[in-house]
Amino acid sequence: MYFVNDALDVEADRAHPKKRARPIAAGVVAVPAAYAIAAVLFAGGIAVAFLGSFSLVIVIACYDIIQLAYCLWLKHVAVVDIAIVSSGFLLRTIAGGVASDIELSQWFLLVAVFGSLLIVAGKRYGEILGNPNAEGAVRGSLKSYTDSYLAFVWHAAAAILVLGYTLWAFSLADGRSIWASLSVAPFVLAVLRYAQHIDRGDAEAPEDIALGDRMLQVLAVLWVALLAVGLYAN
Repeated sequence: MYFVNDALDVEADRAHPKKRARPIAAGVVAVPAAYAIAAVLFAGGIAVAFLGSFSLVIVIACYDIIQLAYCLWLKHVAVVDIAIVSSGFLLRTIAGGVASDIELSQWFLLVAVFGSLLIVAGKRYGEILGNPNAEGAVRGSLKSYTDSYLAFVWHAAAAILVLGYTLWAFSLADGRSIWASLSVAPFVLAVLRYAQHIDRGDAEAPEDIALGDRMLQVLAVLWVALLAVGLYAN
């Protein structure tokens, strides 16, 4: 999907102060080669999904169709574009549940949806703050957003994310173990830490934050440890 997206946006990316360094925009990968690689990966993804189940094939196919529609058209439609990108994260988590035959709870889906929305709204917020004149913008929707509107979106997403996780964690405890409840602390602190990045406007690349923020990494390890004890310890 990234090959298709960057191949379609190659000219606009070359005019963007940061995106011009991407392999396709920089000329490292030719546009025809990008499309060819994308076709092979699409076919390979569907083929691998067949090894799991037909339900997994349906989820992967839905993901491909929705994301292609985003690349070709929906990225230019305000509000819809952030919903589509968020749905991509959600469909990936659903694919994991289908592939492993694990029933996903409403709480898990709620956290996944608003966690995704927080990340996507943070990305758009960073794009606007980092490129206020929309130089080389490839999304018409970006010009329809204001930083105050996107701030409202990620504030709301963060609040619902924290509330959803907290209710789920407390429901797990329910007289059995306090460890799941304790996992709320590092989870909330991690959300607050990530919100700090968004507020500074440097959340355009979430992967850079995940790989570079030591405090966030420590909180993540602590959260996983507490959650694991809460879920699996007698």
